[in-house]
Amino acid sequence: MTVQFTERSYSKSKADVLEQSGVHSVLSRLFAARGIQNPDELVLELKHLIPPSQLTHCEEAAKYLANAIEAGKKLLIVADYDCDGATACAVGMKGLKALGAPWNIQIDYFVPNRFTLGYGLTPEVVELAAARSQRPDILITVDNGIASLAGVAKANELGMEVLVTDHHLPADQLPQAAWIVNPNQPNCQFPSKALAGVGVMFYLLIALRAELRNRGVFTAENQPRLENLLDLVALGTVADVASLDRNNRVLVASGIKRIKQGQMQAGIRALYLAAGKDPQRASTFDLGFTLGPRLNAAGRLADMSLGIQCLLAESNDEALRLAHELDRMNRERRNIEAGMQETALASLVDIQIGEQATLCLYEESWHQGVIGILASRLKEKFHRPTLIFAPGEEAGLPVLKGSGRSIQGFHLRDALDLVSKKHPDLILKFGGHAMAAGLTIHRDSLKSFQTCFEEIAQSLLTEEILQRQLIHDGSLNPDEIEPELGLLLANEVWGQGFPAPVFVGEFEVLNQTLIQDKHLRLQLKAIQSNGSGHPKTLNGIWFSRNIPLPNPARLAYRLVTDHYQGVARAQLHIEALDEAL
Repeated sequence: MTVQFTERSYSKSKADVLEQSGVHSVLSRLFAARGIQNPDELVLELKHLIPPSQLTHCEEAAKYLANAIEAGKKLLIVADYDCDGATACAVGMKGLKALGAPWNIQIDYFVPNRFTLGYGLTPEVVELAAARSQRPDILITVDNGIASLAGVAKANELGMEVLVTDHHLPADQLPQAAWIVNPNQPNCQFPSKALAGVGVMFYLLIALRAELRNRGVFTAENQPRLENLLDLVALGTVADVASLDRNNRVLVASGIKRIKQGQMQAGIRALYLAAGKDPQRASTFDLGFTLGPRLNAAGRLADMSLGIQCLLAESNDEALRLAHELDRMNRERRNIEAGMQETALASLVDIQIGEQATLCLYEESWHQGVIGILASRLKEKFHRPTLIFAPGEEAGLPVLKGSGRSIQGFHLRDALDLVSKKHPDLILKFGGHAMAAGLTIHRDSLKSFQTCFEEIAQSLLTEEILQRQLIHDGSLNPDEIEPELGLLLANEVWGQGFPAPVFVGEFEVLNQTLIQDKHLRLQLKAIQSNGSGHPKTLNGIWFSRNIPLPNPARLAYRLVTDHYQGVARAQLHIEALDEAL
């Protein structure tokens, strides 16, 4: 499928203001294109965090927890099985232990197995919690709970209270919890709705520490240093693809700074070592594509307990042992995914994607824990809303579990809602948001669902939405393509809602060779606007492309700085070819 190149617009006057304040000229236009109005917004120090007092019920929940700690109540964190849930659990465990140290509180965690217990605080999870030898008095959900009406009701029935910390969108009815801390709950005026689950837990700990200071438990001098947990907050926020508004950029920038300075949890250090990466060059890319997948592998193939144990490990040796096991599981996950992708692509050989608005696939051998990744890969390849199903069980009955990923302009959760309203018996349950969703259907309903989902999509999608677009940041002068600019770019916090810059340029292709039969290594020379070539030779690579480029070629690329034998070099990571040239 051809890619339509579209340049990201920006206000030149705002870019000029930023440049006059001392910001690099290229960064000035990049920031202006991402909505930065003035230089102050680029200051990402912790003192600029929105205060917990603006997060509805955060201070009340902190007082509730302070009372529970003083009373010696037993606390159990109920986690989620993804990276956000794992880091939120680790932040909760470490933070509550530190803040409850004077009383030596009893705190533990439980993470449901996604294949047998499903998602969130279900009644089954509550019953398992109640049956523990140390029966908890209070259940604290992290990264889940806002939709757990039945689970909270069961906890109340069994004499356990529930404190919900979550960031997901609520349903029409809220659970009857003791307190709910969630920036997306009704009537919460918290300015940043993009907090990840780990961010919500961190905020609650900040409020709890302030409450304990007010009670004289700690002073400003001897209080626990919760900023030590920011590496975990950064990892969970980036891995959950939370939108990087200023508040989240403050959290992430502070966490990455600590990692670079060597001030990180043993588990974070171990994950870097197991992946063969240097934490001194930490970036959002590492968190999202190196550390995050290794943690998520545990939740996808088994349960997230192994990942949480790694994050909680106190000794470097124990953390490294667990990180190597997570690395092994991630390789296994990649092998499973590769096999599933091969099967999926084979089934699409005879299908003209251009005639379809959606992809909806099922294979009996597919693994439930990897269908979300497969949906994401196929969505990227074909630029179609994609749903992938695998066999599963629901209340002992065979069902199909589905995971979906969408494209810009097609709200996946709303589309499933339309299917459900049109055919009330077709979907057993579903949930999600615009870009990702999950659902469960009867085993014999797949064909009917495929037909209905395609009909709904055909009615909502336009040719413009179905045209793959690459939004870029214009061109760089060949003299600007230097390792110094690459380092400047690498030191910024990019991610969801604040996308990493992509540039375009026309190049003479001097040389192109294949590496490992799957990556295209390039030597390029920039062609200037007057048609002449620039004397400097540039190195480039296009990962996972084995088709030669035309010459000349108009390319979209990311500028990175490569270090080879101690020398910094500019390198172009190619993203796309403009076939309209």
